[in-house]
Amino acid sequence: MPHSVRNEPAEKANVPAHVAIIMDGNGRWAAQRGLPRLEGHRRGVEAVRTVTNAARDLGIRILTLYAFSVENWNRPKAEVGGLMSLLEFYLKQELKTFVKDRVRLRTIGRIDELPAGVQKHLRHTIAETAHFTDYTLVLALNYGSRTEVVDAARAYAAAVAAGREKLNDGSWATFNRYLATADLPDPDLIIRTSGETRLSNFLLLQGAYAELVFTPVLWPDFGKAELVSACAEYARRERRYGLTTDQVKPAPTTTA
Repeated sequence: MPHSVRNEPAEKANVPAHVAIIMDGNGRWAAQRGLPRLEGHRRGVEAVRTVTNAARDLGIRILTLYAFSVENWNRPKAEVGGLMSLLEFYLKQELKTFVKDRVRLRTIGRIDELPAGVQKHLRHTIAETAHFTDYTLVLALNYGSRTEVVDAARAYAAAVAAGREKLNDGSWATFNRYLATADLPDPDLIIRTSGETRLSNFLLLQGAYAELVFTPVLWPDFGKAELVSACAEYARRERRYGLTTDQVKPAPTTTA
């Protein structure tokens, strides 16, 4: 990705409040360098730290990272085990930083199917950071939009059966309360790294009106300059939400 926007003040752009990223390309990054795939994932964890800090510096209030999908269980057992070990190590290492920087950790996905050690550290970190309100990091773990919808539909049906919901109230606002992201605003911007141009079962409902940016940069190489570039692309776009051009109000801008 061109780095011409490196010096562009992010404060002068229309910075998205919620950015979601499909982190892709760890394996290819490693293969290009003749390294094991797990080394690519380890470098990917370093990129998570970099981008989390960059998002906070740029004024992005919510950052959602697609860390492990429901389909990722189909990868080789050794690779999955390595990913879980890296996740547990990351949680142990980052807790002090989350507290210092006042970053709230949230998760979406079927967390109860993750290894016990990962669950323990996730729940501890979530509890220790739950009272922070300035910035939120959301890790999508064992997540997929289709399973999320299945889980939400099951919960909604149970609520109807229990008399807590009315069957004829078919509004999106009602159903949205049963999604994993019920307490979060929809993403304004979804970024995918590595050159792939698909959403891969990620926030399909929540991303209905999100702007999409696809970059060829592999995730371990994605840093602040790339995030600034994606946000600058977002700021140049006119978000219509199904409206015609003359119905859209000018996008708000911020000044330094």
